[in-house]
Amino acid sequence: MPYRIAGIDVHKKMLAVVVSNVEVVGEYEFQRRRFQTGPAQLRRLAEWLVEQEVEEVVMESTAQYGQPVWATLEEYWQPQRRNQPGAGSKTGELHLAQAQSNKGAPGRKNDFRDAERSVKRLVAGELTLSFVPDAEQRLWRTLTHRRVQLMRDKSRIQSQLESLLEQAHIKLASVVSDWFGVSARRMLQAMADGETHPEVLAAMAESNLQATPEQLCDALSACRHWNPIYRELVEGIMKQLQFIEQEADLLERRAAEWMGKYQDAVERLAEIPGMGITSALQTIAEVGPEAKRFQSAGELCSWVGVIPGETVTAEQNASSHSPHGNRPMRRILCEAAHAAVKTEGSIFEVKLKKFVQHQKYHEAVWSVAHFMCELIWKILHQGVRYEERGPGVKAKAQQKRIQRQIRELKALGYEVFQRPVLAKPCPA
Repeated sequence: MPYRIAGIDVHKKMLAVVVSNVEVVGEYEFQRRRFQTGPAQLRRLAEWLVEQEVEEVVMESTAQYGQPVWATLEEYWQPQRRNQPGAGSKTGELHLAQAQSNKGAPGRKNDFRDAERSVKRLVAGELTLSFVPDAEQRLWRTLTHRRVQLMRDKSRIQSQLESLLEQAHIKLASVVSDWFGVSARRMLQAMADGETHPEVLAAMAESNLQATPEQLCDALSACRHWNPIYRELVEGIMKQLQFIEQEADLLERRAAEWMGKYQDAVERLAEIPGMGITSALQTIAEVGPEAKRFQSAGELCSWVGVIPGETVTAEQNASSHSPHGNRPMRRILCEAAHAAVKTEGSIFEVKLKKFVQHQKYHEAVWSVAHFMCELIWKILHQGVRYEERGPGVKAKAQQKRIQRQIRELKALGYEVFQRPVLAKPCPA
């Protein structure tokens, strides 16, 4: 019985599709066909692949244009092939090939040749395949990625506001460390609403603000005679920031709602120092609630790209730089590792002190990120909880962190039952 595999080279407006029986001796004979990328044409592609009795499909796509193709085949072609009598374990498999692993000789590029090459290299086991989660997890990723984009926009707009205030001779950022904290935000909003008296603005500061009223009045003194155009610009930026923050909060609540049945996994991940509810949601969106796709911690670390690289020639490693890996997870681990090493008395602080003895600081933090990635796999894949083994973590600090996480979980709509804190006593 023939075993047919289809290769698809994806572009924005067209698809180059080839089909061949791979259980033959000698050269493969390919059927070639072009399809457009509209919804009706994609459904026609799925029907044609069913007619051709295609067992597996391999795609090459370097942009988001492959997503509708994948979703259509997943919905229309895959169920029909898997439910047919005598379907094998590989029947209905969809593969997404990384373009670099299917690269051909220079000067000989052709869309159909690329699709044919992907079929040949899939059979030979020479393709590097990407991890594509199921439709529900892809929706989680869409929500979390959009929130990350909004937070980047927020940082960019904050920098623009600081530049604008400097241009207007408002030196608030010079005397207030967190100039988007409660006090600074209140003063900025009052300035946007038209308040021009430095004394009134300085009086809006919280009592625990380190800057004195005299310093605040001096930093805000230019408000008395600043051009009205600056006030209008500040007002517009403050409205932008408010809108972005509202949208980001809404997206986080929606992500928490979609992942509601995996609340336990979210809580277990958030217990790791340096992680939080937001990071836990983003991590689950990337690797899944149980990390089923990864059979070992090393496999997950390799996919993330948080391991030393290997470029060996003549028995020498020419480069140990980490591979690119999954960019969202690399960002999450980097941020979490930087926060975790600052947790006083934690195992992460202990490991950082050990690593910095023979590594630079940023390399040591990256080693901590590798350790954290292994923990994430163990917590998700094996269903265990994080237990702090650091020598100096105090129960009071742990309790404070747990209370903060409980507030965040409840704000996202989760029902939380607090567990007792079991902390090791600090050594004398």
